[in-house]
Amino acid sequence: MKSLRGRAGFAFGVLALPIALSSGALAADMSDASPTVAHARMWLACENGHEYPLRPIGVSRENDLVTGYMLMTGRGHGVHMRLIPMGSGYRYAGAGVWFDGLRGNAVLNWGTPGEVPCQVRQE
Repeated sequence: MKSLRGRAGFAFGVLALPIALSSGALAADMSDASPTVAHARMWLACENGHEYPLRPIGVSRENDLVTGYMLMTGRGHGVHMRLIPMGSGYRYAGAGVWFDGLRGNAVLNWGTPGEVPCQVRQE
């Protein structure tokens, strides 16, 4: 019985190692990112007259936003957004909302037929 528990523990350790290593690699990648970009004020300024703040969480070595929160006005909480690389441009998607863009231009989608053109701003 003792031998079986030892093997199970070893097998779990072997399975958990790649996860721990990938988490460490991700933390190392984000630690090299510019702290000013990680704490920069970013938002979508949209043609519907609203501004939607973006709070960066993870930034790549190239200072690209990888993951963050889009703070929704009226709801009081943010939607977690994650980068989805596209052929040319980008998409950040979260629960029920996403925006596509190229450089400073973006189109905000709420999952309805209407989409809102926006500009990505940063201070």
